[in-house]
Amino acid sequence: MTDDVRLRRGRGSLGFSFFVQGVTFALLVTRIPAIQDRYGISDGLLPAFLAAVPVLAGAASVATEHLVQRIAPSTVLRWAQPLVLLSLLGVGAGQQMWHAALALGVFGLSVGALDASMNMLGVSLQRAYGRSIMLGFHAAYSLGGILGASAAWAGAHWHLDLFTSYLPAVVVLLPLALYGSRSYVDQQAGAGAGTGQEEAQEKGLGAGGFRLLLPLCLVMAAAYIGDSTVSNWSAKYLQDVLGSSEQLSTVPYNVYMVTTLLGRAVGDFGVRRFGAVAVVRIGTLVAAGGFAVVAAAPGAWWGMAGFTLLGFGLCVIVPQTFAAAGRLFPAASDTAVARLNIFNYVGFLIGSPLVGGIGDAWSYRGAMLVPMALVLVTLIHARSFGADHARYGVGHERRAGDRAVDVGRGGNEV
Repeated sequence: MTDDVRLRRGRGSLGFSFFVQGVTFALLVTRIPAIQDRYGISDGLLPAFLAAVPVLAGAASVATEHLVQRIAPSTVLRWAQPLVLLSLLGVGAGQQMWHAALALGVFGLSVGALDASMNMLGVSLQRAYGRSIMLGFHAAYSLGGILGASAAWAGAHWHLDLFTSYLPAVVVLLPLALYGSRSYVDQQAGAGAGTGQEEAQEKGLGAGGFRLLLPLCLVMAAAYIGDSTVSNWSAKYLQDVLGSSEQLSTVPYNVYMVTTLLGRAVGDFGVRRFGAVAVVRIGTLVAAGGFAVVAAAPGAWWGMAGFTLLGFGLCVIVPQTFAAAGRLFPAASDTAVARLNIFNYVGFLIGSPLVGGIGDAWSYRGAMLVPMALVLVTLIHARSFGADHARYGVGHERRAGDRAVDVGRGGNEV
């Protein structure tokens, strides 16, 4: 098999893995009200359940950083994804509150390993291709989210129980994910793969060098505070604040995922044409405008218009943050991605109780202004995504035997 064929298959199989995770996560978060009703989880206890998932996922991401020094990220991903799917089914199969706690705990641990390893493979494949492709992987995630949210809408519309709603997705996607995992492509020796903690120290990822990654960590956390606001509170916001029906309340997340799909589908071309910094800055301003519309919305349809803008804005930030980490630490990108991925869950951990707490103490409309302000922090750190001239594939790439590319300051690789 030639390298080109191997890379294409690796790209396709990894894209499908992102797709499966989009379906899985959407099926979980869009049925939070149904999960709450099934297990009798009170409004006061619900934030604790929602917070437990990112806490455990963050711990799993830390563990994955050390695990991939011994086994390949593709192996971690190959077994983490089935666990995520089976734990989703477990959420729908339980009867008592501890059943939900156990299933969500397994979901959190496995999704942390999955997210870290999946983005490790994405960063290394982008380096091998020598041009921006990370947004394409996250577009596949968005497509999966659309289908998952649509399935959740159908389940709510037909009053299906959770297990019945989740079972078809697991039965179809589990064997396909296992089959596709045979084509994953790991980093190749000498192509910028990390070799352990010593190399991470050398490349600035030791205790003293963490400051180089910190701006991207803050951006990641702010982006996921915004994203978690949509995933955890959009349904309740439409239903409780804007007076929509339960069926209609499942739509905002679907609309959000549609716009993230559209933005990510063209985002790689935008990065190659205008550079990552410009794309991230524009996305930040659009996302802030989306939160402003949601906060001021007089009705459900205006609320969905705000979530539409949010999707277009937030969709570019996270993929480019992972890509920027790979550029900053080309020889220790797995370590950088694993540490950066922790702030994915920091954002989710902060975002859900922050919006809920402010909403209960003041108003949910006012609460929407807080993630808006935090997302705007990205403008301060936009230069961390590369030099203004970095296009990631237009006039700035150098193809060598390993198809690596020099991009941005000092010839760092992405």
